[in-house]
Formats: sequence, structure tokens, C-alpha cells
Amino acid sequence: MAGAGLQAVWTPLSAIAADAPAMSIAKYKNSPKEEEGVAEEADRLVREAIKALGGISRFVSKGDVVWLKPNMGWDRKPEYAANTNPAVIATLIKLCDEAGAKEVVVSDNTCNKEHLCFASSGIQAAAEKAGAKVFFLDQRKYKKMAINGKTIKEWEVYADVVEADKVINVPIAKHHGLSEVTMSMKNLMGVIGGARNRYHQDITNSLPDLTAFIKPDLIVIDAIRVLMANGPRGGNLADVERRDIIAAGTDPVALDAFGTTLLNKKPEQIGHIVEAANRKLGVMDYKSLNPAEISI
Repeated sequence: MAGAGLQAVWTPLSAIAADAPAMSIAKYKNSPKEEEGVAEEADRLVREAIKALGGISRFVSKGDVVWLKPNMGWDRKPEYAANTNPAVIATLIKLCDEAGAKEVVVSDNTCNKEHLCFASSGIQAAAEKAGAKVFFLDQRKYKKMAINGKTIKEWEVYADVVEADKVINVPIAKHHGLSEVTMSMKNLMGVIGGARNRYHQDITNSLPDLTAFIKPDLIVIDAIRVLMANGPRGGNLADVERRDIIAAGTDPVALDAFGTTLLNKKPEQIGHIVEAANRKLGVMDYKSLNPAEISI
């Protein structure tokens, strides 16, 4: 994991490759109905989005231990868009393997019972089939760490995430009843323990606090299906809309700002996105990054 907890300044992808864009947006022209078609769509979108950034080797090196952090906090099947699409996770695992990763780990601190979430989301089965290590988080591995944020001064964080060579944050774009939207910044709450409801008491500041501490090497937003209302858990297919998009990059503010527009909201109206931009954790005007756009 690049500089976890050591710096609170976003490192642009341009620092890694001067000719690579900082963000990519891959769109699918059609909306396949069958799950096999959705899986194929997810695979192609993820591969094209990462390719546009310069390829997975820009982020994962031979021998790396990679932690993939999906949203799989809810006992919901994929079509309800409460959790990250399992095919997105499977493709990222394969890409990491192609880059020579030593091990890929997939896990989350769930909201519903973990064994139900891992199974219903489809992520455990897809990840294990793709060759990743999937397990329930061990409560003994949460360590109190200095967050040094405005609201959160110290907190229990899962040590293996901080110690991993690389971290890839893979949220789904969806509505949230408190924070309005939940994407890359909110998804980081899945690597902390303790009484997480404390984060909700000042979510405008607590999410940027966590974002400044945990610095994923890559962010991939799943917007194939988007939960437009009654998030984060959902449960009504009428609340789900197809966007058929994967967005990827290194700037959590820009990616969350873009994802917010997919929910027909304005990022400047979302408190934690504005706060994170003010702290220079990224740029809210994602278009200023000139994202690579791919249509499939």
C-alpha cells in the first residue's frame, strides 16, 4: 500500500507515468440482461478501464500482496446493487495474477452477517474461483492507529490492509441515506473496526479523515448497476438502474464526484466530497483530469 498513513496529499498518476491519464471511464453500449452477459460486460469494461490508465503493471508488481476491498457488506444478490459486482472483482484478481502478484486477498467488514454477505453477494465464489484468498476478518488483527484527522484522531484499522503491498478499492456506486452517496471514500469504512457509528456523527469530516490515512493504489468504481435510492442496503429492484460503466483512477475525490453524477446528484452538494477537495485529497472537477473515455 503506497504511503498508508504517512501522507495526506494525493499522489497523481502522472507521478507514476507522465503520459498516462489520471482517470478512465469505460462505457458499454448495451445493457445485457442475463448474468453471463453482465459478467462479460464487467470483464471487458474493467480491462479497458485499466488498460487506458497504462495497464495493471502500473499499479501491481511481481511478488506483491494485493488487498482488494469490495463493498460486500450486505446480504443481497448482485442484481440489487448493494454490493460490488462479483465479475468486477474476478477480473481484477485475474489482472493482478497476470501482473505477477504473489497473493490477492478479498474481504470486508460486513454490516449484515458476514457468511450471508460473502455468499449472497456472489463475491466469495467468484473471487475464490479466480484464485484469490477470501476470509472473514479476524478481530484480533484490528490495531489502534493514529488517524490524526479533524474528527478521528485514532481508530482500529485492520493491520493486514495497511501492511499489504498494494490496495485496490472497489466500491459500487450507490445511494446512502446519511452521506447521500457511498463510493470510494465511504467504502474504506470496511477496513476499520470499533463502533463505526461514530463515523456517522460527523461523516463530512470523518470520511476525509479516513481517506487521508488509507491511500489505495488504485480505485475502480463499479457502476454497471447503480442503486439510486434506499441505500446502502436497498432491496427493491425498482431502485436499481443500469449505467454500464466502470471508472478507474487514483483520485478518490474525482472518482466519487463522477460517480455522484450517475445518481443524478451534484458533487458540490455532497459534504464529504467538498471537504476532501478542500483538503486537497483530490479534485472535485473530474473533467479537469481529462479522463480517457472508452466506449465498448
